[in-house]
Amino acid sequence: MTERRLLRPEPWFAALALIGLVGFGLQFFLLFTGGADANSGEAGDAAPLGIRFVRLFSFFTIQSNLFVLAASLLLALGGPRRLVGRVVVQDAVLSIAVTGIAFSFILDPSIELRGLASVVTTIFHNVIPIAFLALWLVLGPRRLWNARTTAWTFLWPVAWIAGTFIAGALTGWYPYPFLDVPRVGFWAAAGGAAIVMLLALVLTALMLLVDRRVPSFGRPPRHRSEGAPSAAATSTGEHGVVGR
Repeated sequence: MTERRLLRPEPWFAALALIGLVGFGLQFFLLFTGGADANSGEAGDAAPLGIRFVRLFSFFTIQSNLFVLAASLLLALGGPRRLVGRVVVQDAVLSIAVTGIAFSFILDPSIELRGLASVVTTIFHNVIPIAFLALWLVLGPRRLWNARTTAWTFLWPVAWIAGTFIAGALTGWYPYPFLDVPRVGFWAAAGGAAIVMLLALVLTALMLLVDRRVPSFGRPPRHRSEGAPSAAATSTGEHGVVGR
């Protein structure tokens, strides 16, 4: 048996958190100065500043990047210690994977962004999804999730979809064209939401498989999570040793 070299995940996730903070800082600067929303392309004359901020945080992309920011900070500090932390990490992995796929195959390609707005959308839709998923695949941590964490994880996407339809019915504004009921019709919008949820279910199954079966090259968290698997479950065969 030979030990494989384990990497410290904390500096990598700290660097990713910094990139996320830069992205949010640039987007806030754009909103305050009348620039474009990097999700919709709406400029400063589209709506008052307060409404523009509400709309910004209504996008699934922005909420998923917030989850990634929170998860990256948790992992930079040594890993989640309680159930809520493990749910945050699971929501981050799931939602940012959906964001990356949806941006590539579902969202409107006609939106043209320039300058800082182009930089921000690249950070939120390309850099963060690719970097966070790559870090998680390589560095872990593993053995964080089970049926309980997954049930809690799905509360947020379900609430987001329900809230999007309710807010859209009240205000007439929807964050994404494929969910815009007046534009595409109720059943088409409901079908779009169902496709997103089906994608989330498939990705969750893959995530759980990776969490259980795929070894990582990152050091395990310094503090074992509340309700996390025992030391026997996270044996050196999972985290630190490979066969000859």
